[in-house]
Amino acid sequence: MVAEAAKRSFDDLVAEAESVSVDGWDFSWLDGRATEERPSWGYSRLMAERMARAHAALDVQTGGGEVLAGVPRLPAVTVATESWPPNITRAAARLRPRGVAVVADDDEPRLPFQDGAFDLVTSRHPVTTWWEEIARVLRPGGTYLSQEVGSGSVGELTEFFMGPQPHGTARDPERARAAAEDAGLEVLDLRWERLSTVFHDVGAVIYFLRKVIWIVPGFSAGRYRAELRELHDRIQDEGPFVAYATRFLIEARKPLPA
Repeated sequence: MVAEAAKRSFDDLVAEAESVSVDGWDFSWLDGRATEERPSWGYSRLMAERMARAHAALDVQTGGGEVLAGVPRLPAVTVATESWPPNITRAAARLRPRGVAVVADDDEPRLPFQDGAFDLVTSRHPVTTWWEEIARVLRPGGTYLSQEVGSGSVGELTEFFMGPQPHGTARDPERARAAAEDAGLEVLDLRWERLSTVFHDVGAVIYFLRKVIWIVPGFSAGRYRAELRELHDRIQDEGPFVAYATRFLIEARKPLPA
């Protein structure tokens, strides 16, 4: 696929990447065209282990349900929330046959569940983590497990299109620890890694930016055609475009009463 893409014209690559669907949270269209280094801790495995021991679980911002659908053994009560209508449809199709309740939610507090409803809450790459709400819906002794995107992820790609950007700390792991503790949770595990993301053709970049809309806000191939042409020529002359992402794993527990 990489070799084939290298031979294709700029216009062909742009047209193809603009026409493909970006619904859901499945990136398999990028196979052979882009690679993303994965964190060493294996979030899906950790999630599956905790799901197998839980009685009632909530997966927040489930996307199209891709990660939750891969869990071999789900709790008797499993609920997933999602806000984007196309993803809600995909998640329902994947998860409802397995007995998962898929709830449309706007990702803002309050979560539409009673206090202490779950002994496990999970979320992979949440847009925002509402720690007080996580603590509220957890039972005493229950845990929250999440893999989050760190600050400045794929910043090289953002700055290629938009120029130098301020480097914020809103997604700093230690800030997440402090927020969890402020909500009354005990942080059990916190790990951070810097990982490479490699794009082999400009079509892969277009697809990625159409799907991950916060990397270059307001992106469209028409709006950034000159930059895309420059990037295509650069990849042709120098090889793949490499950017770096940060990920951190956080696990926290709601203490039992004294």
